[in-house]
Amino acid sequence: MALAATLAVSLLSLAGIVLALFGGPVRRGVLFVMVAFAAGAMMAASFFHLLPEAAGQVGWFAAGVSVIAGFSLFFLLERFLHWHHCHKGECDIHPFTTLSLLGDSIHNFLDGIVIGAAFLASPVLGLSATVVIAAHELPQELGDFAVLMHGGYSKGRALGMNLLTAMTALVGAVAANLGLSEHSQLVPYLMGFAAGNFIYISSSDLIPELHKERDLRKAMLAFVFFLLAVGCMAAFAFFNNQGHAH
Repeated sequence: MALAATLAVSLLSLAGIVLALFGGPVRRGVLFVMVAFAAGAMMAASFFHLLPEAAGQVGWFAAGVSVIAGFSLFFLLERFLHWHHCHKGECDIHPFTTLSLLGDSIHNFLDGIVIGAAFLASPVLGLSATVVIAAHELPQELGDFAVLMHGGYSKGRALGMNLLTAMTALVGAVAANLGLSEHSQLVPYLMGFAAGNFIYISSSDLIPELHKERDLRKAMLAFVFFLLAVGCMAAFAFFNNQGHAH
């Protein structure tokens, strides 16, 4: 049952098909605001979900170290990717797309662990965890698709890679069933590491892309979508914490 629920959540990665249906000019406008939404979602997921969960299990210092480790590794990785792929001039595929895929894979793996561990506790808790994760995955998957398209991927390749990274949630669910639960020693550090990945991508890659827009109205619309994503993630975290409290 846990694998079926995780598969259902993973298939939300195909939500980008909706964006692919728009025509060129409209799609570019939608993708721009969705990149802003993705930036907000990544930042908020880090501070409202991943970092607090990690700190709650291993303490703020250890969680902070894992965040810095994730941030620093992506700093170096992007430098290498940029040198390797872009040293001759323009990049057809921007390095931040690779970083986004790596960070999203870790995050989805953790989601799979949470779903798998919840189903091990009880079917009701498993379904509850699935609904909560699906609620925050849908907007994030739309944002991830927008990031890949903005970074140079074709519609088909963006959908395929998004689905592939989403499937790492199945690996997480299997790992949970094999004994790796959200209370293991490794998972909190992975959460902090993923938070560092998302903070780096959002602050170093996506937000600077948004600042390239010279039209003030479009720039402010992007900021509204950034705040909307933060608000959505904050609401999911709040109601999730309320559920744990009861």
